[in-house]
Parts: sequence; structure tokens; C-alpha cells
Amino acid sequence: MTASQAGRRAPRSAFVPSPVFVGILALTLVSGWMTWTTFGNVKVDVFLLVICGWLLSLCLHEYAHAIVAYFSGDHEVADRGYLRLNPLKYTHPLLSIVLPIVAVVLGGIGLPGGAVWVNHEHIRSKARQSLISLAGPLTNVVFALALAVPFLVGLGPQVEDGTLTGSAEHIEFWAALALLAVLQITASVLNLVPVPGLDGGNILQPWLSPPYQRAYNLFAPYGFILLFVLLWQSEINRFFFTFVYWIAEAIGVEPGLSALGFELMRFWSNN
Repeated sequence: MTASQAGRRAPRSAFVPSPVFVGILALTLVSGWMTWTTFGNVKVDVFLLVICGWLLSLCLHEYAHAIVAYFSGDHEVADRGYLRLNPLKYTHPLLSIVLPIVAVVLGGIGLPGGAVWVNHEHIRSKARQSLISLAGPLTNVVFALALAVPFLVGLGPQVEDGTLTGSAEHIEFWAALALLAVLQITASVLNLVPVPGLDGGNILQPWLSPPYQRAYNLFAPYGFILLFVLLWQSEINRFFFTFVYWIAEAIGVEPGLSALGFELMRFWSNN
């Protein structure tokens, strides 16, 4: 691609949300209604709401990277379809979609995943390169805060010291919402850890000296695997969730409610 091609503006159609994203959004809304009304098997409803809501946040996370990259000079992201919020266009569907869903189902962890590819040759500013990497985690932070609003304003159930003290009406919906909020917190924290290859590391990478950048690039392909393995270590996992639940409580989300959401989501379990 020539410099003139990279510098051209994308057509409006490049910004139109894809049918795949619209479908995920529709499924999220429908499963939310099903959970609110306890339609059919409410545990299946919770599962669909959490998974669809998580997929929605994954799309927005990667879109944030792409749109900031576009306005920072890399217009190739439009040609790759990244501006249409289509997760099927990601460079690593297994890491970007399948593995994060598995992590949610098995461990209630919002794992980050490799997805959109940005051509940094078109990004001349170190600050803009860092901002591109920061845009994704900031989306998770905003998502977490938005999900916490109903709890902060008192719309959700009242919980004190892990015990439900108010009405249990629509408890399944609120538990799913609390779990989604906690997933966004886990994603925010993990994405900001300065591990090579992840957003936190990529924020710092432009500012490293050439020798350190070479070392960074050497370890970057293995950063995600290393993080995944570490999180399954009991002591690290316990410390991580203690920190996550501390943040959740600070923004009004009761950890016990999210734990209920996790139990309900695993509809195949006997719990």
C-alpha cells in the first residue's frame, strides 16, 4: 500500500456496523429481556446474557483500538474491516473470541486477546501509539462503570455483608449484570498489566530504547500464554480476585451478587 492509499479517507460504509455485530447486540437485548422475565430456563437466559454481553464488549474494545488508529494515521484498519465491529475480521479469532469465552465460562475471568493489527509505520507519534493501545482498556473501564450505575443509584437489590436485605425481584438479571461488571473490571486490570504483547505492555513499548524494544518483541508472542498460565495459579488467582472485588465494591457492585451470576451462568452445573 502506497502512502497516498494509506492517507486516503475511508468511505462511510467502512464505519457501518456489520450484521454480525448487530446480531450480537440484538441477542444481548433479547437475552436481557429473557433474564428479566425469567423466560424458560433462567440459567440459560443468564448464560446467553453474560456471553453475548461479553462478546459485545470484546467488539467495542477492539473497535476502540481501530478507530483511534484510524484517526492517528493508519487508514488500513478500514480496509481490514476493523471499523465495522465485526469480530470475524480479527487477526486471531481463537485468541480474540474462543479463548476469552472459555476463560469466562471456566473461571469468570475477562481475558484480553490479540485481535486488530495496526500498521505502526503510519503512526508517527509515540503518544498516539500509546493511546491506540490504551483505548481498548479504557473501553472496558467505561463499560464497567456503565454497568455499575444501576447499583450505585439503588436500582439493584440491596446487599449487606454478602446477604440480600432487600427485594429479590429480578435477582437473576441483577446477578448477570453484576457478573458482567466484574468481567469488565478483570479485563481492565489485565489489559493494563505491563506484560509484553498485551495492551499494558504496548502502551509502554514505544517509549523503550531500541535494545529493550528488541527484547520486548522477542517475548511479546508469549505474553498472553504466560498471563493465562499465571492466572490459574491459586495464590496469584486469589490475590487477583481480591483486588478485583475491592474495585467492584468501590463502584457499588456486590461481589456476592456476581458470584451468584457465575453460578447461574453455569447452567450445566448442579450448584
